[in-house]
Amino acid sequence: MLPPRQRAVLILRDVLGYHASEAADMLDSTVESVNSALKRARATVGRRLEPYERDGPPPTPGSADEAELVAGLTRAHETGDVDSLVALLTEDVRVAMPPVPLEYEGRDLVARFHAAVTFRHGCTYQLVPTRANGQLAFGAYLRNPSDGVRHAVGLLVVTITGDRISAITRFDNSGLGRFGLPRTLPG
Repeated sequence: MLPPRQRAVLILRDVLGYHASEAADMLDSTVESVNSALKRARATVGRRLEPYERDGPPPTPGSADEAELVAGLTRAHETGDVDSLVALLTEDVRVAMPPVPLEYEGRDLVARFHAAVTFRHGCTYQLVPTRANGQLAFGAYLRNPSDGVRHAVGLLVVTITGDRISAITRFDNSGLGRFGLPRTLPG
């Protein structure tokens, strides 16, 4: 979310509690530069926190509200329904796929991405729920139409703000085993 210098300044000042002059010495910089970087870093982080403050905290894990969101997300992926997926998203939703340096922000771009990439050619998925860092997560499995076998395409970590999804981060298959998720599901 932050460029390296702003991230370093934010950690040194706000997390570790160093004074501006100490941070400037560590970063071989000036106090003015450190203060400016801190101001920009706080503004960026603040913009990312605004949806949480505006829309409220996510539903309690295991609650009926969370189950409803899981069911809607699962249904959208199983049917390839972009409109149903978009209905679950905040206006400022963000989709990322680290380490790929591309991000899609906002409902319109995310909808176009899912229509053109995720659900292209009628692709559908089975989602297997789990949790990652306290957040909802899913093993995503692409259905093979010829034999029904579903092959893992990654781990989706979903950030919820209020009653909507504010971010989806897709990680590759390498971490599936840590969540007890297999590489394939039988047909």
